[in-house]
Amino acid sequence: MLDTPKDRRPSVSALTGPLVEDLVNKADILRLDVSRSACGARIVDAGIAARGGIEAGRRIAEICLGGLGSVSIDASARFQRWNTMVTVTTADPVIACLGSQYAGWSLADGDFFALGSGPARALWAKEDLFGELGYRDRAEQATLVLEVDRPPPDSLVAHVAAECGVAPESLTLILTPTTSLAGTVQIVARVLEVALHKTHALHFPLERVVDGIGSSPLPPPAPDFVAAMGRTNDATLYGGDVQLFVTGPESEARELAEGLPSSSSRDHGRTFAEIFTAYKGDFYAMDPMLFSPARVTVTALETGRSFTFGAFHDDILERSFA
Repeated sequence: MLDTPKDRRPSVSALTGPLVEDLVNKADILRLDVSRSACGARIVDAGIAARGGIEAGRRIAEICLGGLGSVSIDASARFQRWNTMVTVTTADPVIACLGSQYAGWSLADGDFFALGSGPARALWAKEDLFGELGYRDRAEQATLVLEVDRPPPDSLVAHVAAECGVAPESLTLILTPTTSLAGTVQIVARVLEVALHKTHALHFPLERVVDGIGSSPLPPPAPDFVAAMGRTNDATLYGGDVQLFVTGPESEARELAEGLPSSSSRDHGRTFAEIFTAYKGDFYAMDPMLFSPARVTVTALETGRSFTFGAFHDDILERSFA
């Protein structure tokens, strides 16, 4: 149940419940390991000791979207060599992408650090973003996805459960290393989310975003973390394509389309790994406006006109993915 009875927006935790149970029930097929932490939380390993895979990553991406989105793996002729696309659609792009999928929960315990994404964020709901969205979830179970290469300490697991207001036994943590197949898929499936996040950063009213669709090429995973992080980011920065459908003046739709592509950033033009190295690994020194799709189309629903800015960069993808 949501905080306000008149608010008919769905519970992302309730919607993902069946998806999580199906993931766990098919763990053997999907090459996942399921265990219990010392405090009783369920831990799903999707690429640390377990092998995981593309289908596991696709399902985990839909869990990250709070049960409000669909993720598919499709063939495309967009690029000469990298022809497998991860495509994302949602029933409610703002809640699916920003209210659930966005990795906005910063978690730390000793030398362990992770960013949490998925429906449990809306139970915690302490990010300022949730106040802007006017959204908070209530549920008896919680699911959080962590991009990590080792399990979190049990003290942190118990903390997450307490912050979500659920018993540890009702918490599921899904672990997806960036270097894994599943991790690669679920990160690339954030192509629409990064467009929505930049839309928010550009101060375009989120309530005017009616719908959206996005796709990015699926890169091969890399055993080195920086290379893997670089490839998953480059997939969207130089190969991602998003279309947003918005209400309001046509001129503002055009302005949004012009500001959204990654080419609007001062750091555009090099692989993510090259940029990351140039900033000596200081992620926060990078231009935040870089994190957006390569090409964006915004359609003004009142007039039906569409505006497209940005371009794909096959040469940069080749340097990054090869």
